Amino acid sequence: MNQKKLIKTAKLISLILRHKPETVGLTLDSKGRTKIDDLIKAMNDYGIPINRELLLQIVETDDKTRFIIDGEYIYAAQGHSIKVEVELEKKEPPDILYHGTATRNMDSIFKAGIQHRNRNYVHLSSNIETATKVGSRHGEIIILIVDSKRMHEDGHKFYISKNNVWLVDQVPKEYITVQYS
Repeated sequence: MNQKKLIKTAKLISLILRHKPETVGLTLDSKGRTKIDDLIKAMNDYGIPINRELLLQIVETDDKTRFIIDGEYIYAAQGHSIKVEVELEKKEPPDILYHGTATRNMDSIFKAGIQHRNRNYVHLSSNIETATKVGSRHGEIIILIVDSKRMHEDGHKFYISKNNVWLVDQVPKEYITVQYS
């Protein structure tokens, strides 16, 4: 399979495991997992050709490390818009974290902070490069600096996913400054 098709298939798997398992007739367990064989069968039943070898190739080469394989199960590391009990490690964050977003979101962010909206958590990055990559998918980009040290000291809980994405319920506006280039 060529690289373009691999990326397209990875995005579809992400959609299934993070947002819409019903797209291929799947139901995830309470932790957001499904059996690998069930995912393969469901995708093939819906006309999306995939086998175990290809699925493992997608998981192993995914630059965002979105997927976790645990024995006979596969699940998304984070980023769900459906309610699941993903195993997250509660952890003290670094002093500063970053959030890439589109400039069109700035009015609402200056009013209400960064909200998780249709996701379960706000996603933060430990470096500007990752925040830039994430934010660039949404239009003209702006990088926000989050004073995560002060947030943590003020009682906000931070989690880190298995693929090293920092997660928090929300980022109130008083902890945000704008990164100007």
